[in-house]
Amino acid sequence: MSLSPTPLIEVDDLHISYFASAQTTHAVRGVSFSLDRGETLAIVGESGSGKSTLASALLGLLPGNARLQSGRLRLDGADVTHANERQWQRLRGRTLGLVPQDPMVSLNPTLRVGQQIGEALVQAQGQRTPGLDADVLELLTQVGLDQPLLRARQYPHELSGGMRQRVLIAIALAGNPRLIIADEPTSALDVTVQRKILDHLQGLVAERGISLIIITHDLAVAADRADRLLVMKGGELIEQGPPSSVIDHPAQPYTRALLAAAPAFNRRSPPAPLPAANRAPLLALHNVGKAFELPRRTGEADRFQALQGVSLEVYPGQTVAIVGESGSGKSTTLRIALGLEKPSTGRVLFDGQDVTALGWREFRPLRQRMQLVQQNPFAALDPRMSIFESIVEPLVSFGRLKGRALEQAARQLIERVHLPVGYLDRLPRELSGGQRQRVAIARALALQPELLLLDEPVSALDVSVQAQILDLLAELQSELGLAYLLVSHDLAVVASVAHRVLVLRNGQVVEQGSTDEVFLNPQAAYTQALLAAVPGGRRRA
Repeated sequence: MSLSPTPLIEVDDLHISYFASAQTTHAVRGVSFSLDRGETLAIVGESGSGKSTLASALLGLLPGNARLQSGRLRLDGADVTHANERQWQRLRGRTLGLVPQDPMVSLNPTLRVGQQIGEALVQAQGQRTPGLDADVLELLTQVGLDQPLLRARQYPHELSGGMRQRVLIAIALAGNPRLIIADEPTSALDVTVQRKILDHLQGLVAERGISLIIITHDLAVAADRADRLLVMKGGELIEQGPPSSVIDHPAQPYTRALLAAAPAFNRRSPPAPLPAANRAPLLALHNVGKAFELPRRTGEADRFQALQGVSLEVYPGQTVAIVGESGSGKSTTLRIALGLEKPSTGRVLFDGQDVTALGWREFRPLRQRMQLVQQNPFAALDPRMSIFESIVEPLVSFGRLKGRALEQAARQLIERVHLPVGYLDRLPRELSGGQRQRVAIARALALQPELLLLDEPVSALDVSVQAQILDLLAELQSELGLAYLLVSHDLAVVASVAHRVLVLRNGQVVEQGSTDEVFLNPQAAYTQALLAAVPGGRRRA
């Protein structure tokens, strides 16, 4: 009888801790699993679950304050538990490849794409070979980039997010590794781009017989792509098995809670239909177009048409969602609604007033009635300002309150978003991502606006935190009668919270209507493609 091949990865009772300021944090506790050759494994869990620490250990990239305290780690049959940096350097690239989360952070902005892939090839091969340039172009072709010669000469900022992610995959493949670890490889991408990237990555893995580990907080992606799921909580591996077992018949309460919070598997209660009213819309865009001037180049257009003929209406107490891929015009529409960009054609009305041609000074009083909640709360909050200072900043800027009244307002606002009053003395870095987003919402509510413009407000958050923020927004809308204009690439979220949906493509509206009309009976082929690309479809089917 022949023995089964040795697993590519064997992890046995692994314990990893961080040491800082006389404090010990146990990040990984007694984790054991194996990975077979050619298998795709997904490790899922919320922030702080230990999944990224585990991935770092598999790559030999634990930070200096981390210690692998006990347990065993074997790679391709060899014990690497206590391997030194030189040994890990021989493994990285040739045996292990990494696709990081953020290509703009991982790619060098000062080097052309071809140079960066070439560096990875030289590191993997140990020398610069005569065919290096041809190998770079071959890798760019393999990862599905058109015009590889042009792409090799471009800088990262000249590529789209999906293109940059493909460059990272090319770098990971440069050493022809036996295992690729993809750390949240598509979390910031639109659903159609996400699907293309994951389809291509899986195709390459199957073609080359590579094993794949996907680190993700998105259960829908994990369910669609993995042969086996590992669910982590508080550093412990609490559940594992094939998707059919873990998703359809979860054994642990934590797994059931994650599934309940994931819009792809458990659609939230849709918002109640708005009562019939004869009131005018709070915000209206009529046939809005926007063209941007481009640097003049011979033979090229000198204008870029970002929007063309866009019309929408947002009523008090209503949520209108704008969906579409990157470059569809979503953000430009939001900026025009906020008065940060002037339309080239068409009109913008706020509460019946034509605000199309208003200058900054005339528009400023209206900003008290509309506020923005941005995608990244850590970037939106000044890291030097306390939570109290951040929340009251709009009140101070408009001279609304001072002294004791200002302090009382801050307490009321932070309680409104369900955070302890004691957090007012903290700095943004002392809060979690979800808590920072609650602070951003509190600040947006300070001036008692009637309209909130929400720019991907939950895309950077874990599913359970995401659900909490969406519940909070629904509560605020119900109690305060707020109107929301929501921009999102997560169609599962949109299906749960929006009354109406507007689908943009290349700056034009291809479809709009009630959420049920658009999502349950899409008429445009583009809308159908967007919905087909939503992760979790394979399990739902």
